[in-house]
Amino acid sequence: MVKGTSSMGKYGGETLHIRCRRCGRRSYNVKSRKCAACGFGVSKKLLDFSWRNRNINRLRKS
Repeated sequence: MVKGTSSMGKYGGETLHIRCRRCGRRSYNVKSRKCAACGFGVSKKLLDFSWRNRNINRLRKS
């Protein structure tokens, strides 16, 4: 009756994330049927976060 680290190695054979139909990234969760990157399967709008994008208008040190 081990439910620790040794039993976690048995999860290695299954594929949890496959390629998403909408964004093309390998982040579509097969079990929960939603994409972690774009939100496909949950919402019609694309997921968009400000912290996910790099700030372009930053000061440059020359």
